[in-house]
Order: sequence, then C-alpha cells, then structure tokens
Amino acid sequence: MLELKNLTINVSDKKIIRNLNLKLEKNKIYVLMGPNGSGKSTLAMSIAGHPLYLIKKGKIIFNEKNITKASPDERSQSGIFLSFQSPLSLSGVSIYSLLRTAIAGRKDPLALREEIEKTAKLLKIKKELLDRSLNEGASGGERKKIELLQAAILDPKFIIFDEIDTGVDIDALKTIAQFMEKNKKGKTYLLITHYNRILKYVKPDVVLVMMEGKIVKRGNYKLAEEIEKNGYEKI
Repeated sequence: MLELKNLTINVSDKKIIRNLNLKLEKNKIYVLMGPNGSGKSTLAMSIAGHPLYLIKKGKIIFNEKNITKASPDERSQSGIFLSFQSPLSLSGVSIYSLLRTAIAGRKDPLALREEIEKTAKLLKIKKELLDRSLNEGASGGERKKIELLQAAILDPKFIIFDEIDTGVDIDALKTIAQFMEKNKKGKTYLLITHYNRILKYVKPDVVLVMMEGKIVKRGNYKLAEEIEKNGYEKI
C-alpha cells in the first residue's frame, strides 16, 4: 500500500525524520506511538504532502507509484486521507456541501445525502450537526466522528488519524473504534496517539514506536500495554 524509502524530512533547517524505511500494508491497522517531538505528526504531514515539511532525501511510494513530488491535492485524489489533531470549524459550509464538492459529481446529490445520513447514524452523530456549519458547536468527540464520516464517504485507501482519541469521551471512542474495525477491508489505517486508550477498543495489527525521527520498535497491541506501564524510557 504505502512504502517509505530512506525518508529524511526537515522542518525549516531542523531534521525531524531520519532515513526512515517503513512499509504499511493493506487491510491492516497500524498504531504509531512516541513521546512529544518524536516526529509522528511530521510523518503524517509529510505523507499528506504539506509543503512546510521538506523531503530532503528518500521516496514515498503509494500503490507502487512514486508520489514524493506530488501535490497534496494529487495525493488526496490518489486515496490518501489525513484527519487533523484539532479539526477546524468552517463557517457557512455544511458537511453536505463540503462532501458534495469533494465528490465532484461522482454521486447523485440525493443518494450522497442519504449515504451521509446513514453513516452519521452508525457513528451516532446528531442530525443537527449535519445541517450546521462544519464542526460548529461540536464537541471534541463529535468533531473526530465527523472526520471519520468524511473518510467513510470519500472512501480513501490510506487513512491517517492524528490523535483521534484526544478530547474524545469513552462512548465516542468505542463508536469510532468499532466503525474502523468493521471498515478496514481494502484500507490501511495509521493511528497516531500518545496513549493506550483507543487500543482498549481497537486491536491494531502492528504497533510502531517512534523516537527522534526513527522507528525504534514494533510489535502487537501488547507493546502499547508495555509502554503504558513502563513509559518510553525502557524502549
């Protein structure tokens, strides 16, 4: 699905990611953990193509295509989706109009609206939030569920959730986790988190630990439990 080859990333003049080699496969859920400043969000932004994160060396290969120099829009169109840590409000734009524009005529507007409402119901998103401006009056958990709703409708193949469990209550976390587990066929999820909370409801295929811009350890969900118990110092 996605492969990083000798990837080195700078932000301004500071090297954040160092000669990273990583292969992320289809039909799997990956969790990326690490202390603050370890490079997790930098990696997410770099995969999505954010221009402030400069690829100094290496390649990003997605579905056997080199996308290292592709624009954010080209990467999005190819099937890469990034959910931000703190989803912003968008005044005057509802989720319906946002997704109708993103789908760009590929679906009938009425059928699209029905699909949005059906998915929102599965995610336990209140109907009134769909009619308001995007994320207006929404709690942290509701904003994260609305991000997942967008991913479900747009149907990308590689989905990055940066701190999807931050500011999310237990009920919302369970709903998010159950939805991801049921909808991972043909997709790759990369969940970035500091904590073990979401792993009580999602059993990832692989847990990756990043420190100082490198993957220093990988394992299954038990590795996350070990980190929660002992911290990162013993990794």
